[in-house]
Amino acid sequence: MARLALLSTSNKSGLVGLAQTLVQEFGFTLISSGGTAQVLKEAGLPVIKVAEHTGSPEILGGRVKTLHPRIHGGILARLDRESDRADLAANDIPAIELVVVNLYPFEQTIAQPGIDLADAIEQIDIGGPTLVRASAKNYTFVTILCDPSQYDAYLQELRQQGGQPSLAFRQACALKAFQHTAAYDRAITAYLSQQFQAETEADVFPGTLILSGQRHQSLRYGENPHQAAVWYRSGTTPRGWAAATQLQGKELSYNNLVDLEAARALIAEFGQEQAAVAILKHTNPCGVALGDTLAETYDRAFNADATSAFGGIVALNRAIDAATADRLSQTFLECILAPACDPDAAEILQKKSKLRILILPDLTTGEPVTIKVIAGGFLAQTADRGDMDTQAWQVVTQTQPTPAQFAELLFAWKVVKHVKSNAIVVTRDRTTIGVGAGQMNRVGSVQIALTQAGEKAQGAVLASDAFFPFDDSVRTAAAAGITAIVQPGGSLRDADSIQAANELGIAMVFTGKRHFLH
Repeated sequence: MARLALLSTSNKSGLVGLAQTLVQEFGFTLISSGGTAQVLKEAGLPVIKVAEHTGSPEILGGRVKTLHPRIHGGILARLDRESDRADLAANDIPAIELVVVNLYPFEQTIAQPGIDLADAIEQIDIGGPTLVRASAKNYTFVTILCDPSQYDAYLQELRQQGGQPSLAFRQACALKAFQHTAAYDRAITAYLSQQFQAETEADVFPGTLILSGQRHQSLRYGENPHQAAVWYRSGTTPRGWAAATQLQGKELSYNNLVDLEAARALIAEFGQEQAAVAILKHTNPCGVALGDTLAETYDRAFNADATSAFGGIVALNRAIDAATADRLSQTFLECILAPACDPDAAEILQKKSKLRILILPDLTTGEPVTIKVIAGGFLAQTADRGDMDTQAWQVVTQTQPTPAQFAELLFAWKVVKHVKSNAIVVTRDRTTIGVGAGQMNRVGSVQIALTQAGEKAQGAVLASDAFFPFDDSVRTAAAAGITAIVQPGGSLRDADSIQAANELGIAMVFTGKRHFLH
């Protein structure tokens, strides 16, 4: 009995080599259609067209080719059942033992500029996923290969297993196949949700949320050496960090990537009207500044907390220039993130060969939804992209902030949003001078931030990511020299904090929006 393999691929990489080996070494007969059949014929390989095998022509411009009982009967037959074998014999259907299919490039198509809905719809594969799923379902008797990276492993398996792949190999291929079609359907669903519906909560959070990713890179370990870790990217087309360019340095670690994303999200708050620099440690900012030149701004961010900056992550909102590169090279840093790097700056930084330098031209685009895993499931929420609508801010004290203080409060508010709760940030001259992060009570964070600020707190402003439950933090801030406070408001004791601020001559602004970061 002839060994039948059905080949129908969008990605032709490695196809001819696989087919030649199947025919010449293992005696397979090839069934194929469309462009795949043409490629195999041009390579001099004997091919039976699907239409010849089924006795039915391709119709609807190629939309219907493989959806036929003679194809799917041959794939889905349980060869250990007499009734299935009898059905095959009665209908003259030969069994198919190998299916090689990869799907229309839907994600690659919609990633191209100028693609309209009609073009995208034509790249929704129907027959391909059906073949993949049918083959995976019947893994006991059929091997499904949906990725060219599997070809060599399959041929090696045949050689080592006497011409038949092991059950374990077929099971692994079946699992990969279902993962492949799940990711494909997820991409289509996400695209059509944007095309067909307005962005409502129902669109962001469907009844079934499918998470999928392509294995991008194995990492040395996770947060700690005893934890395994892998980096997955969303979709088949690299974007975000998967599309960033690493100019130099050691391989990225799990912790590097987590810190880099926190740095990207923070630096994205500031646009490019002014130079902005953020230095982070363990996802918390230890120094953030705005200025006229990148080099001068880096100096201010670094000196905000030079001790914590050692071994930190630096994010810049402008191309790295030579003057800034010279300063960056003077201390130990883990990673530098920027939208570009001047050639002379790159030459300077090459002296620090282990320093990781990441170029990500688009610093502003993050994921619209964030995910946290819990036992038995996961939590999804929209990303905290709350725009800084200062029109909604309310001055609640008798003392009004000056225009300069108001601008300073806005800067502090943008930074505190990216500090772990309970979060307090003290700033002056568009530079952080004190940060209190992640304490179990807000008073503790206030004390840490003010202690770090020291005498610089005189005339500075303070931002709190959530309301003050009591007036003690307001009084502590005033005693240190703070002149203006920004906070969400919303406490049952807001009146106490407002009264304390009025007594002490402090300006206080309520934003009406909280920025917890757990």
